[in-house]
Amino acid sequence: MGAQTAAICERPTRRRLVLIAVLLITIMVAYFDRVNISVLIADEHFLKAMGIADHPSKAGLLMTVFLLAYGLGNVFLSSLGDYLGPRRAMLLAIVTWGAAMLMGGLAPPLALMLLSRFLLGLGEGIHFPMQSTYVRAWFPKNERAKANASWFIGTSLAPAIAMPFFSWLVPHTSWHISFLTCAALGFIPLYLVWRFGADTPRQCKFINNAEIAYIEKGQEAESSNGPKPGFKALLRENLHLLKGNPLFWMLVVYYSVHNIVYWGLLTWLPAYLKSARGFSWSEMGIWASLPFILSIVCKLFVGWASDFVGRRAPFCIIASLGAALGLYFSANVDNNMLAAASICFGMGVLTLGAPMTFTMLQEMVPARAISLGAGIMNGLSFLCASSGPLIMGFSMSATGSFAGALYVLMFIALIGTAAAVVLVCRKY
Repeated sequence: MGAQTAAICERPTRRRLVLIAVLLITIMVAYFDRVNISVLIADEHFLKAMGIADHPSKAGLLMTVFLLAYGLGNVFLSSLGDYLGPRRAMLLAIVTWGAAMLMGGLAPPLALMLLSRFLLGLGEGIHFPMQSTYVRAWFPKNERAKANASWFIGTSLAPAIAMPFFSWLVPHTSWHISFLTCAALGFIPLYLVWRFGADTPRQCKFINNAEIAYIEKGQEAESSNGPKPGFKALLRENLHLLKGNPLFWMLVVYYSVHNIVYWGLLTWLPAYLKSARGFSWSEMGIWASLPFILSIVCKLFVGWASDFVGRRAPFCIIASLGAALGLYFSANVDNNMLAAASICFGMGVLTLGAPMTFTMLQEMVPARAISLGAGIMNGLSFLCASSGPLIMGFSMSATGSFAGALYVLMFIALIGTAAAVVLVCRKY
């Protein structure tokens, strides 16, 4: 009774906001590691060093290998977070990133670069579901959309900074330096997660009872009791829970479409702007950052708007339809500025759906299955997304232009719209 009275009287700390800041910085560094290859695909020196100049399909393979490994890491390794806890799993992931980026800085040959990309994918495949596990453990239900949108901003803020940064760094130094820079940045989240990344509020040294009471009150309807089963039993139980949830699999379909379109565009956007539309290195860097600046605005808006109206899936419809519209105009207009603005608009609006996807996941999946559910959803969607860079690469090799590839991505985005409509009908 005394502890409860103290919790009522004292002013709550706000350590969950510190945790969101840590998650934001961690995902930003992760995305620096991911997107540097997009700029390098537009660099003739890098392509010649890898022996893939004038071979778009081979260039797309650099991102495809990452996405395949990322998907496998999510599916097969994410359940470690349910057993080890997100803090230890995330620390392991960050160390793996650093090793991968150091390896990339040593390449060529192409085989070593592909191995580096595969290792990076595995490490980041462990990491990403842990972000969702942290939000589920640290935030009451009524704050989760804002919390997810806040750390998801890092997936846009990092490329918005990285695109112009690498567009300056690579021509002024070398492509090797871009990898070594990413490896060095990894020490920042490594320290922050080690210092501040407690698995649950009750394990945090810096939180007070008032904040714990506030968080747990907002999670009462979702709390589960009973002893934690062993790893194999936990995995089997969680797989059974997910297998019997058809809406979870519809969410997987939507997020798969989202990632096919997003990663197809992310991989080839700098090359599209520089090669197909004739922009310079500096112009390309500025234009390539614009979708992510728009994405930041979109995610801030959707986090507030979704919690305000209490619905998630309608914003996914807006995201996929907006992407399809942007892709259509970018494939059909002759003016380079208008084409660039269209593709940037489509890619930026598309990102409205990502934080909503994870918010719906956290609402439809039981707490003890969150890491596995996020891993399966993220993993399968990224296995599908690995086709995005190859679709564009093969389309360009076959047709000699970007237009056909943009049409394919447009129709894929419309499939995502249909999946979102189903979720809307089920009141998400």
